[in-house]
Amino acid sequence: MNPSVAASVSHTDATIAELRANRAFALEYLQAALEELDDPSHRGAGLLALRDIAEAYGGMAQIARESGIAREALYRALSPTGNPTLKTLLAVLHAVGMRLSVVEATSRVDAG
Repeated sequence: MNPSVAASVSHTDATIAELRANRAFALEYLQAALEELDDPSHRGAGLLALRDIAEAYGGMAQIARESGIAREALYRALSPTGNPTLKTLLAVLHAVGMRLSVVEATSRVDAG
C-alpha cells in the first residue's frame, strides 16, 4: 500500500463520526431529516438519518436492547423503505437521549 495515499472513509462512517463528535450538529441533522418525512419522495432519507443517529449514539444492537425492539425489526424500520410506528420512533429517540417536538409549518393553510 502506498503510504502517500490516504485511506478512504465511507460517507456514512464520516457522518456517524461527526454526529458522535458534535451533539449540536446531530440535533440539527436529525431535525432537518425528520422534516423530510413529510415528503414521501424524501422519507427514506429521513429514516436513514435516524439510523445514522442510532449508529452514532450506541449502535443498532444497543439501541434495539434499550428500546425493546428486535434488532432486525429496527434495521427494517430505519431502512429507506421502512415504515416505523410512532412507538418505534419514540423508542429510538429516547434511547439516544432525544425527543420529538412539534413546530408550526412554515406554509400553513388556514382551516377556514
